[in-house]
Amino acid sequence: MQYLALIYANEADQDNNTPEQGKEIFAKYMAFNEEAKAAGVFVAGDALMPTSTATTVRMRDGKLLTTDGPFAETKEQLGGYYMLECKDLDEAIRWAAKIPTSVHGSIEVRPLLVF
Repeated sequence: MQYLALIYANEADQDNNTPEQGKEIFAKYMAFNEEAKAAGVFVAGDALMPTSTATTVRMRDGKLLTTDGPFAETKEQLGGYYMLECKDLDEAIRWAAKIPTSVHGSIEVRPLLVF
């Protein structure tokens, strides 16, 4: 079964990282990627551009409405995702716990509904 691991963290915290801290975090993500690929659970994963680049789209009464930025004010923003192929939710949770942001942000794990 496929699970989406949504990675949430405070973007302002990232902005405060030194270049060395940024390299260390990147290295941790690359190590996670390699481990997940070697285990055969990695399906896809990408980081997202900052929320300042986001556009929210709504259709209301047949009219297109767009808003700059994310749809809600929150302390943590969606920064990326992994799609994982796992036998069950317990395995997906074990992998989500290994995602580096889990130590200072949060990882939402949701099964995909395949039509």
